[in-house]
Amino acid sequence: MNGKLVFFDFDGTIADSYQAIVKISNQLASEFGYKPVDEEEISLLKNLSSREIIQQSEISIFKIPFLIKRLQRELKKEISNLEPIHGIDLVLRQLKQHDYKLGIITSNAKENVVAFLEKHQLDNIFDFIYSGTTIFGKHRIINNIIKQYQIEPNQFIYVGDETRDIRAAKRSKVIAIAVTWGFNSAEILAHYQPDFLVTTPVELLSAIIESEHTWQKENSEKQLC
Repeated sequence: MNGKLVFFDFDGTIADSYQAIVKISNQLASEFGYKPVDEEEISLLKNLSSREIIQQSEISIFKIPFLIKRLQRELKKEISNLEPIHGIDLVLRQLKQHDYKLGIITSNAKENVVAFLEKHQLDNIFDFIYSGTTIFGKHRIINNIIKQYQIEPNQFIYVGDETRDIRAAKRSKVIAIAVTWGFNSAEILAHYQPDFLVTTPVELLSAIIESEHTWQKENSEKQLC
């Protein structure tokens, strides 16, 4: 496989699902034993890492897979109301036109992702969709993809909106691009030192192209040695 393999987180990176997830999370708070949050508290949470948010919520880690399953079921009811992040659809189409292989790694349900993509006529854009109920296991999926397609880690680009996305990319030693239009703030994302930190879909496109050119240059230099 060539060096054009780009995977995206789904919620907050492609789908503008932030408000829906907050609403559902608050509705499930009493059932799963954590406190609902208001807008002021949400603003504070944006500056915390994913692990810190879980610690602060005091939810049992054993309940998290069950909470994710419930979130997935409730999001299915909201999927028809969700819109793509403004401008992300154009970037995805341009990447596809330039022969990038595109995928999604998400803790949302695959059926939710597929329904969203079909509604917005993006279902022919993605070559792969990987879904799981763990929020800290994305690096394992990345590692399996790297092994399956026998590629070098620097051929793999992962795009996400949370600190856990950066952590997953770094654990797998792939290129990490963090976007600031999702859940975590630009400040906390920068603290985790992604390879690129972008504020608009146009900047995202430029970052992906730059990382591709860097990989091609490094690969050419290796072949000359």
